[in-house]
Amino acid sequence: MSSPLSDHEKRKQISVRGIAGLGDVVEIKKSFNRHLHFTLVKDRNVATPRDYYFALAHTVRDHLVGRWIRTQQYYYEKDPKRIHYLSLEFYMGRTLQNTMINLGLQNACDEAIYQLGLDIEELEEIEEDAGLGNGGLGRLAACFLDSMASLGLAAYGYGIRYEFGIFNQKISNGWQVEEADDWLRYGNPWEKARPEYMLPVHFYGRVEQTAEGVKWVETQVVLAMPYDTPVPGFKNNTVNTMRLWSAKAPIDFNLQEFNVGDYIEAVLDRNLAENISRVLYPNDNFFEGKELRLKQEYFVVAATLQDIIRRFKSSKFGCRDPVRTSFETFPEKVAIQLNDTHPALAIPELMRILVDLEKLDWDKAWEVTRQTCAYTNHTVLPEALERWPINLFEKLLPRHLQIIYEINHLHLQRIAAMFPGDHDRLRRMSLIEEGDPKRINMAHLCVVGSHAVNGVARIHSEIVKNTVFKDFYEVEPEKFQNKTNGITPRRWLLLCNPGLADLIAEKIGDDFLTDLFQLRKLLDFIDEDAFICDIANVKQENKQKFAAYLEKEYEVKINPESIFDIHVKRIHEYKRQLLNVLHIITFYNRIKKDPSKHFVPRTVIIGGKAAPGYHMAKMIIKLITAVGQVINNDPVVGDRLKVIYLENYRVSLAEKVIPAADLSEQISTAGTEASGTGNMKFMLNGALTIGTMDGANVEMAEEAGEENLFIFGMRVEDVDAMDKTGYNAREYYERLSELRQVIDQIQTGYFSPKEHELFKDVVNMLMNHDRFKVFADYEAYITCQDRVNELYKNPKEWTRTVIRNIAGSGKFSSDRTISEYARDIWGVEPSDMPIPVDQ
Repeated sequence: MSSPLSDHEKRKQISVRGIAGLGDVVEIKKSFNRHLHFTLVKDRNVATPRDYYFALAHTVRDHLVGRWIRTQQYYYEKDPKRIHYLSLEFYMGRTLQNTMINLGLQNACDEAIYQLGLDIEELEEIEEDAGLGNGGLGRLAACFLDSMASLGLAAYGYGIRYEFGIFNQKISNGWQVEEADDWLRYGNPWEKARPEYMLPVHFYGRVEQTAEGVKWVETQVVLAMPYDTPVPGFKNNTVNTMRLWSAKAPIDFNLQEFNVGDYIEAVLDRNLAENISRVLYPNDNFFEGKELRLKQEYFVVAATLQDIIRRFKSSKFGCRDPVRTSFETFPEKVAIQLNDTHPALAIPELMRILVDLEKLDWDKAWEVTRQTCAYTNHTVLPEALERWPINLFEKLLPRHLQIIYEINHLHLQRIAAMFPGDHDRLRRMSLIEEGDPKRINMAHLCVVGSHAVNGVARIHSEIVKNTVFKDFYEVEPEKFQNKTNGITPRRWLLLCNPGLADLIAEKIGDDFLTDLFQLRKLLDFIDEDAFICDIANVKQENKQKFAAYLEKEYEVKINPESIFDIHVKRIHEYKRQLLNVLHIITFYNRIKKDPSKHFVPRTVIIGGKAAPGYHMAKMIIKLITAVGQVINNDPVVGDRLKVIYLENYRVSLAEKVIPAADLSEQISTAGTEASGTGNMKFMLNGALTIGTMDGANVEMAEEAGEENLFIFGMRVEDVDAMDKTGYNAREYYERLSELRQVIDQIQTGYFSPKEHELFKDVVNMLMNHDRFKVFADYEAYITCQDRVNELYKNPKEWTRTVIRNIAGSGKFSSDRTISEYARDIWGVEPSDMPIPVDQ
């Protein structure tokens, strides 16, 4: 038996990452040493690992810059329709390795750094995650940028350069503690400040009617400074731009008011302006109606639209005019995609610019705005929908409030003409919700002001049409579409699971990286023993590597032969981490009851962040850690069951845990998870899914065959039926003895011996006001977990099921998603023609 390959040798032999040419290696070493030399300040001639990381990052960035400039020149010359993806979140993670892969430099960099006596994996670990997002919505935006560049679309991501991203999570004595994420502390080698494109954004003030039209006057100005990050496509020379705005106080900010002498106070007050881009709001699927958040939403929209219009006016377009002056062609050249309602103010802001500044008449401006904007809905949870109080709007954005009133007036006129006398319908469809205070329903604004509205999985898009926007769907059914989410196979297979990527490439070639549907070809090898064995070996290696990481980080000995049962995502009642906990305790009780019996061993790994103000989510984390504390220290259990809470779950940790997973937990109550994208990452990396028929799980079951997933529990129609008859948790508690035992243990302090009543809020919620019906799915979930154990006892059948899942995951590439957006919503064609680069 040959000795195992080192990580370096493994990475060197991986064909799909690109072959290292000797010249490339020499050139990279030279460039690295040059950057290292200029990184080191004169009085410090000993390089730190961080110096090495920066030298490597700058070396790789050098390969980007020429392509980046050429791409932008190419767009200027060809004048294609440009796509602008507006999102308050971009959860990018790390950039170095992804850039090396997309530029085909991975092997050359590997070899160069190895020859210099350094470990490239150690350098990659130094990079901070760019955590400018909460979870799925922000990570989706990042995958979309990758796909838009890889498909050769002229696309821009627009968002906020938060100084502090999603908080770092520490688990202290079992409780979540938040720490600020100072990700820019050491600088960011991937961004380029562009002060020459700094733009003013206005707040407050009042509206004046003048002879020349409406004017918004006496405003406070904040400057928006753009920082550009290159977004390389996969091996096609396209490098697009993510432009993130940072708030800066103008030079004279507040100084006039302090003429009387408090100059120091005036300068300190500049922070008020600059706070706008200070911190990401850490809420996922929850609306927090704070003034600072509304400022952030308008800030990104106002700066972005000025930028878009500047580019539209100055673009070369086949005639001699130095600028475009007519907005007739605006929707033919500009697409704006609103990633949820957070950038909804793009609609009234574009109207303000067109009507007040560009002097278009209202109807023409409205037609241009609607044809330009499209809206993606990401959730049907009522607490997540943005509904801003009128009084806040009136203070902060008085002109926009007038515009929204006018949009609503004309909209309701139209509805009244279609449905005479139906006042209830007018109330339901209004953009303004009556009440104290009155509120603006931002989702309604998005639907009315866009030419396309889409959900993010087939089942979700149906729910959107049948419930949340039912009235709107009845009026304009042609506007509503589905665009099932996807993930980029470059980061979520090639980068994080090179062993599996290489094995697939050996069998079917490497074109699957840009056409994931080719994974279907793996079904030809489903009965080939050697291939089954190779797939199992790759998984086992990933598990051993992750087990070593856990032992180092958590000082817990992991059984690498156990089922790695993984549940990682934001902590939220609807995602039902509590259902998972009930299974863990049930399994524990079965071991305790019959310790000599053979049980299939399990390592349950749960991770994710709770919003800082979300009491129940924080209690759920405490419960998981408390249960783990008891189980992991019970000698009767041994290594048959271990429970680990994965601290500070983030993109770079996902890249480690997902390839090691055997079982992926996707167990939300049917009808609550819009799509999910973690479910797709696990499927692509050879984990089997235990899940409800919710979100994209439905389509995953369709693609791989429902018999190849562990599907359990109520369907959407069952949940709807139960809502009508009423959900009675006590009935399940009384009837199911194992469930009763688990709840009694939590209730009486079995897992909190020093504080018996610690989890009374959790039990009270489960028994009396559980919106997500955990007990109703308990029995089916436990039975389904028994099926998981049965299949795991047959390694060959388990692995064949894994292969069917990998082969069925082709639909879930973000390349497919973006191709559908391009054709059906933006009216552009993806291009596989590489952009020519002048070397």
